[in-house]
Amino acid sequence: MKPLIFHNPNCGTSRNTLAIMKASGETPEVVEYLKNPPTRARLVELLAQMQISPRELLRSKEAVNDELGLDNPELSNDHIIDAMIAHPILINRPIVVTDKGATLCRPSERVFELLANPVSSFTKEDGEVIYHDKH
Repeated sequence: MKPLIFHNPNCGTSRNTLAIMKASGETPEVVEYLKNPPTRARLVELLAQMQISPRELLRSKEAVNDELGLDNPELSNDHIIDAMIAHPILINRPIVVTDKGATLCRPSERVFELLANPVSSFTKEDGEVIYHDKH
Protein backbone atom coordinates (compact mmCIF):
# COMPACT_ATOMS: atom_id res chain seq x y z
CA MET A 1 0.00 0.00 0.00
CA LYS A 2 1.04 3.58 -0.57
CA PRO A 3 1.84 5.32 2.74
CA LEU A 4 -0.75 7.86 3.83
CA ILE A 5 -0.49 10.88 6.10
CA PHE A 6 -3.37 12.90 7.49
CA HIS A 7 -1.54 16.21 7.43
CA ASN A 8 -1.97 19.79 8.57
CA PRO A 9 0.61 21.99 6.80
CA ASN A 10 0.29 24.60 9.58
CA CYS A 11 1.55 22.10 12.19
CA GLY A 12 5.30 21.73 12.74
CA THR A 13 4.98 18.14 13.97
CA SER A 14 3.00 17.26 10.87
CA ARG A 15 5.53 18.99 8.57
CA ASN A 16 8.44 17.20 10.28
CA THR A 17 6.69 13.82 10.00
CA LEU A 18 6.04 14.32 6.28
CA ALA A 19 9.65 15.41 5.76
CA ILE A 20 10.94 12.29 7.58
CA MET A 21 8.78 10.14 5.31
CA LYS A 22 10.12 11.84 2.18
CA ALA A 23 13.72 11.69 3.43
CA SER A 24 13.20 7.95 3.94
CA GLY A 25 12.29 7.53 0.27
CA GLU A 26 8.50 7.42 0.71
CA THR A 27 6.07 9.29 -1.52
CA PRO A 28 3.01 9.28 0.70
CA GLU A 29 -0.49 10.21 -0.21
CA VAL A 30 -1.03 13.46 1.66
CA VAL A 31 -4.54 14.15 2.95
CA GLU A 32 -4.98 17.67 4.25
CA TYR A 33 -7.68 16.55 6.64
CA LEU A 34 -8.90 20.07 7.44
CA LYS A 35 -9.83 20.48 3.74
CA ASN A 36 -10.81 16.82 3.20
CA PRO A 37 -11.87 15.38 6.56
CA PRO A 38 -12.28 11.65 6.97
CA THR A 39 -15.75 10.18 7.02
CA ARG A 40 -17.07 8.96 10.33
CA ALA A 41 -16.50 5.35 9.19
CA ARG A 42 -12.91 6.12 8.18
CA LEU A 43 -12.21 7.86 11.50
CA VAL A 44 -13.60 4.88 13.42
CA GLU A 45 -11.43 2.58 11.27
CA LEU A 46 -8.31 4.68 11.98
CA LEU A 47 -9.00 4.62 15.72
CA ALA A 48 -9.25 0.82 15.57
CA GLN A 49 -6.04 0.55 13.54
CA MET A 50 -4.18 2.79 16.01
CA GLN A 51 -5.77 0.99 18.97
CA ILE A 52 -6.56 4.25 20.73
CA SER A 53 -9.77 5.80 22.04
CA PRO A 54 -11.40 8.85 20.49
CA ARG A 55 -10.40 10.84 23.57
CA GLU A 56 -6.74 9.93 22.96
CA LEU A 57 -7.01 11.35 19.43
CA LEU A 58 -8.83 14.49 20.54
CA ARG A 59 -6.83 17.70 20.19
CA SER A 60 -7.90 19.32 23.43
CA LYS A 61 -5.84 22.52 22.93
CA GLU A 62 -8.36 23.90 20.44
CA ALA A 63 -10.85 26.53 21.64
CA VAL A 64 -13.76 24.53 20.20
CA ASN A 65 -12.86 21.73 22.64
CA ASP A 66 -13.69 24.04 25.54
CA GLU A 67 -16.74 25.52 23.78
CA LEU A 68 -18.20 22.03 23.34
CA GLY A 69 -17.24 20.88 26.84
CA LEU A 70 -15.35 17.87 25.46
CA ASP A 71 -13.21 17.51 28.59
CA ASN A 72 -16.28 16.12 30.35
CA PRO A 73 -15.36 12.49 31.18
CA GLU A 74 -19.07 11.54 30.99
CA LEU A 75 -19.14 12.07 27.21
CA SER A 76 -19.38 8.93 25.10
CA ASN A 77 -16.89 7.91 22.43
CA ASP A 78 -19.62 8.51 19.84
CA HIS A 79 -20.08 12.07 21.09
CA ILE A 80 -16.34 12.76 20.75
CA ILE A 81 -16.20 11.18 17.28
CA ASP A 82 -19.19 13.28 16.20
CA ALA A 83 -17.43 16.43 17.45
CA MET A 84 -14.25 15.53 15.51
CA ILE A 85 -16.28 14.96 12.34
CA ALA A 86 -18.09 18.29 12.80
CA HIS A 87 -14.83 20.10 13.71
CA PRO A 88 -11.83 18.33 12.07
CA ILE A 89 -9.42 20.69 13.85
CA LEU A 90 -10.15 18.51 16.90
CA ILE A 91 -8.45 15.52 15.25
CA ASN A 92 -4.90 15.35 16.48
CA ARG A 93 -2.23 14.99 13.83
CA PRO A 94 -0.38 13.69 11.99
CA ILE A 95 -1.84 10.23 11.53
CA VAL A 96 0.33 7.97 9.37
CA VAL A 97 -0.82 4.69 7.83
CA THR A 98 1.58 2.23 6.16
CA ASP A 99 1.82 -1.54 5.66
CA LYS A 100 3.25 -1.67 9.19
CA GLY A 101 0.20 -0.09 10.81
CA ALA A 102 -1.27 3.26 11.80
CA THR A 103 0.01 5.68 14.42
CA LEU A 104 -0.57 9.18 15.71
CA CYS A 105 2.94 10.52 15.14
CA ARG A 106 3.35 12.80 18.14
CA PRO A 107 6.24 13.19 18.48
CA SER A 108 7.18 13.04 14.80
CA GLU A 109 9.88 10.39 15.38
CA ARG A 110 7.12 7.85 15.99
CA VAL A 111 6.90 7.62 12.19
CA PHE A 112 10.22 5.71 12.10
CA GLU A 113 8.48 2.51 13.24
CA LEU A 114 6.09 2.69 10.28
CA LEU A 115 8.67 3.13 7.51
CA ALA A 116 10.28 0.40 5.40
CA ASN A 117 13.68 2.14 5.21
CA PRO A 118 13.76 4.99 7.72
CA VAL A 119 16.64 7.45 7.68
CA SER A 120 19.09 7.01 10.54
CA SER A 121 18.83 10.66 11.59
CA PHE A 122 16.76 13.69 10.77
CA THR A 123 17.02 17.39 11.61
CA LYS A 124 13.67 18.88 12.58
CA GLU A 125 12.62 22.40 11.61
CA ASP A 126 13.71 23.70 15.02
CA GLY A 127 17.23 22.26 14.53
CA GLU A 128 16.78 19.28 16.87
CA VAL A 129 18.44 16.16 15.48
CA ILE A 130 16.57 12.92 16.08
CA TYR A 131 18.00 9.44 15.55
CA HIS A 132 16.45 6.14 14.59
CA ASP A 133 17.89 3.10 16.32
CA LYS A 134 17.58 0.36 13.71
CA HIS A 135 18.20 -2.41 16.23
